[in-house]
Amino acid sequence: MRNLYDADTIRSAEKPVLAALPDGTLMQRASFALARRCAQVLGGTYGSRIVLLVGSGNNGGDALFAGASLARRGARVDALLLSESVHEAGLRAFDAAGGRRRMAGDDLDRALIAGADLVVDGMLGIGASGGALRPAYARVASLSNIAGSPVLAVDVPTGVDASTGAVQADAVRADVTVTFGAPKIGLFIAPGADHAGVVDVVDIGLSLPPAQVTALDAEDAAALVPEAGADTDKYRRGVLAVVAGSDRYTGAAVMAVGGALATGVGMVRFLGAANPAELVRQAWPEAVVTVAAPGDTTALRELGRVQAWVVGSGLGTDDAASATVQAVLHMPEPVLLDADALTIVADHPDWVRARRAPTLLTPHAGEFGRLRGLERDEVEGQRLKHVRDAARNLDATILLKGSSTLVAGADGQVRVNTAQTAYLGTAGSGDVLSGVCGALLASGLDPLDAGSAGAFLHGLAGLEAAGDPPTPFTAMDVVRRLPQALRVLRA
Repeated sequence: MRNLYDADTIRSAEKPVLAALPDGTLMQRASFALARRCAQVLGGTYGSRIVLLVGSGNNGGDALFAGASLARRGARVDALLLSESVHEAGLRAFDAAGGRRRMAGDDLDRALIAGADLVVDGMLGIGASGGALRPAYARVASLSNIAGSPVLAVDVPTGVDASTGAVQADAVRADVTVTFGAPKIGLFIAPGADHAGVVDVVDIGLSLPPAQVTALDAEDAAALVPEAGADTDKYRRGVLAVVAGSDRYTGAAVMAVGGALATGVGMVRFLGAANPAELVRQAWPEAVVTVAAPGDTTALRELGRVQAWVVGSGLGTDDAASATVQAVLHMPEPVLLDADALTIVADHPDWVRARRAPTLLTPHAGEFGRLRGLERDEVEGQRLKHVRDAARNLDATILLKGSSTLVAGADGQVRVNTAQTAYLGTAGSGDVLSGVCGALLASGLDPLDAGSAGAFLHGLAGLEAAGDPPTPFTAMDVVRRLPQALRVLRA
């Protein structure tokens, strides 16, 4: 797993290195890598037009030193200075190499930025967070966003909080971010991730501790997803109970069961109303189907051997559904709550807190907002903070779906999913995900592992379904692609 770090941890790691090395050594390492990446983005340096957006801190110094190197290679490099006080050594090197500089703030800025082959954002670094961008910075950032030229950000795009992924209005949208020392949390979590583009990490010799926020990659997911051994049977592979669907939402049951079966669970026991139960029988004859009236908790308790539960998809939110969710939460096995079950427990959070068995909740931002009494925009703007707070408060694992899916444990650990496509935002996709994660819970994974590996596998199946170039697909296409995603993962 890739460790992701906040700004304070990076700064602490830099201090002993700065003390041990000659002055300017780290900046030389950073600027060399930055200039090289600029040349790669341009496809060649000679004759290219590069505009540097230079702030007062070390990011501006990195940009100026890199600009000096590019000017010596034959590029025309202009520096727009956002402050009267910029990095002195960097400015001297830039001037000596033939770079051209001027103060930002007039109508010439627009023409200069619009005519660039590459814009380099060196305005603000990891120390920037909190209030709105200063007007001069916001203006130039906005110009870079509408110019149409490739934008390369130094360490962190201006306006993105390196520690959280929160963004300010007019934050720079980079095509590439060259970040130094280690990956920053804010570059991998939306909305910051949407502004970072491709993230290149430059090693500058920092010694860093283990991180509580990590990015799950294919190798990590492959290590978590269990494989069947020679002596296995359906019970050893896991038995999952799926309680889902209603006369109004029949498809949810079909997709949740399909997601579980395609992930490799040993058996699915389905419990639900007659209409969705019949559709599950037709779609998945492998499933063991029990018909029960809404709210029939006796049938639920007598379902048979089960190693994990999935409840909520298409269930409804009436009194009968509420009784069903409460009964499932009294079961001693791991439970995954999705969709309507999340709406129900939003009014009864103590049902979750009172559990002693593992619990995994899989909300999208709207459902999460209902759980926590927040507006959707509040959730989306501070995903990391809110998902951590919720996991601690409910003493459960939370999988917050979205453009950067996060899985947070009650102990503060957070994993960021790296296999995603926007086309997974389609009806029924979340029902499939609940089945995938439920299958992994039934196989014996803890909720953090089941949620993070399940999100990766689901995302990989979505990428397989989208193809190249990507095209829209349906939730059932994701189910059909899950076996291929497993083959890709294990290969």
